[in-house]
Amino acid sequence: MAVHHIRDQDVAHAPFWKEVAPIALRPSGGVDALAAHRAAFEQRYCTPNLSGGAPWICTWKCALRLWPHLPSFSNQMLRYQRMPEGLVHELGLPAHRAMPDAYVTAHHLRDMLNEASLEQLLAWSLEPGLLPRVPDGPHRGKGWVQLNGDALQELASARDADVRFSARMELERRGDVDVIPPREPAQPSLL
Repeated sequence: MAVHHIRDQDVAHAPFWKEVAPIALRPSGGVDALAAHRAAFEQRYCTPNLSGGAPWICTWKCALRLWPHLPSFSNQMLRYQRMPEGLVHELGLPAHRAMPDAYVTAHHLRDMLNEASLEQLLAWSLEPGLLPRVPDGPHRGKGWVQLNGDALQELASARDADVRFSARMELERRGDVDVIPPREPAQPSLL
């Protein structure tokens, strides 16, 4: 309630998600893809069983690729930084509610599809996020090209998949492929 301001009485007579999900996620005309900002969160609730296995577009990951110069990539910040044509301010409020957030995301998706193909957005969405800058730590705010090889090597082993991926992509761009740690750590033998 403190985050979304949705009270128990607001949903007291609402159906369970598993009852309405197929209607929302598998409309009669079908879908080429489902889209969400930070789609991994939505996919926890919109499982392949409920969605019919439709592919996903993550508008957050695609925004990182299309507009890396922007200072922030949250759904709401993108709306003010990009000012999507046709977006009615009031229809995108209150923020962090399903319908207003979906409305804002739809405008971002339309803009993205005007700049990249559906296939490209789907491909980017399958990979970790390609961060334009280091998000935290001693190199916070620096572009990957500003880091020396040792810093990149350290970040290429980070816990965060997006940081790891972004550092590895910069190492690959530099041609330092031989020194990149394996993409997935090998599981140690139990015996």
